[in-house]
Amino acid sequence: MSRIIAGAAGGHPLKSVPGDATRPTTDRVKEALFSRLESWDILSGARVLDLFAGSGSLGIETASRGARQVVLVEKAPKAVAVCQHNAALVNKVLKTNTVTVQRGNVDSVLDGYYNAISGVPSKTFDVVLMDPPYPLAEEELAITLEKISKILAEDATVIIERSARSPEPVWPSSLEKFADKKYGETHLWFAEPV
Repeated sequence: MSRIIAGAAGGHPLKSVPGDATRPTTDRVKEALFSRLESWDILSGARVLDLFAGSGSLGIETASRGARQVVLVEKAPKAVAVCQHNAALVNKVLKTNTVTVQRGNVDSVLDGYYNAISGVPSKTFDVVLMDPPYPLAEEELAITLEKISKILAEDATVIIERSARSPEPVWPSSLEKFADKKYGETHLWFAEPV
């Protein structure tokens, strides 16, 4: 069973997505990731986008640690239901509606956040968490990263979780990797707008 590690809702259990269609982030990786993000002091008051959210545990952890707005994006019906359950739990504990769930394809949701006609994003985010399915092709990931780069705040951070066997993502010219770290079978990549 997954849980919220720290913050205002720390210790609360989270529902998991049934079956093996999703791959939950291990507690070890989650603790290391959030230790790093807290040391950079980027979560307090942040607007967070959690793509391929699964159970929503990463985005929900940011809410517990002080993010002011968290959007969980997921398309699988079972995972959406779990995201909604977990979002309701953390919102009740925090006594706010910090976490919302948006059902849909990640690229379509990203397209909706960016108005191509005016060239102005309708939403901007300070932190983007991505845990795409490992089979997602590198070309598809590159297209998604290009779309993400258009809705980022100036000093935003993008975090991608991939298999340790996956190659480094192909970064668009508008994003630059500034760190990465392997944890067993998991590789985290960190990038920022340039």
